[in-house]
Amino acid sequence: MKNTTKAIENYIFGKDGNRPDLLRNAFSLDATLNVSVQTSSIRFPPNVQGRENIAEVLVSGFSLQYENIYTFCLGAPPKPAANVHKCKWLVGMSTKATGELRVGCGEYHWVFSPQSGLAIQLSIVIEHMLECPPQHMRKIMDWLQGRRYPWCESTDMLDSAPPLSCLQPVLVYIAASPKKVTDLFT
Repeated sequence: MKNTTKAIENYIFGKDGNRPDLLRNAFSLDATLNVSVQTSSIRFPPNVQGRENIAEVLVSGFSLQYENIYTFCLGAPPKPAANVHKCKWLVGMSTKATGELRVGCGEYHWVFSPQSGLAIQLSIVIEHMLECPPQHMRKIMDWLQGRRYPWCESTDMLDSAPPLSCLQPVLVYIAASPKKVTDLFT
């Protein structure tokens, strides 16, 4: 039975937990990934074709650099039979090499197969990817670990955020009303 919410959750759990095999329950074999990076602090290829390549970029390659990854989709999950879903996201993680914290945000734009419910396209907008000093690790991880995962209301994320200046651009973005975007990837 088609379930787009489960497809998104398999992507999140696969990416955050370094489990690339879960992406077979998230993406169709010939899925497309588009990434629009609005910051210079992180890099991704703008276009990736195929589930195996998406798994390499978003899971295997990503986990070489980062650990303690928590990604949240903000707002309600899609209805199981939805063909599209758009939501803001927030991620927190630490850099393996330095222990530095990263907190980022942006939007996911999902398109699902009407037959399988697997994603045939994911477009990711990376609006911010902030660097926070390692001494904030406990406060930020306690904040993230205390939230409902992976679906969280933006008000819960905002109301519970620690008062750290390094988080302000992300919190301002999360608090803002959704943009009226027709298509960032054309």
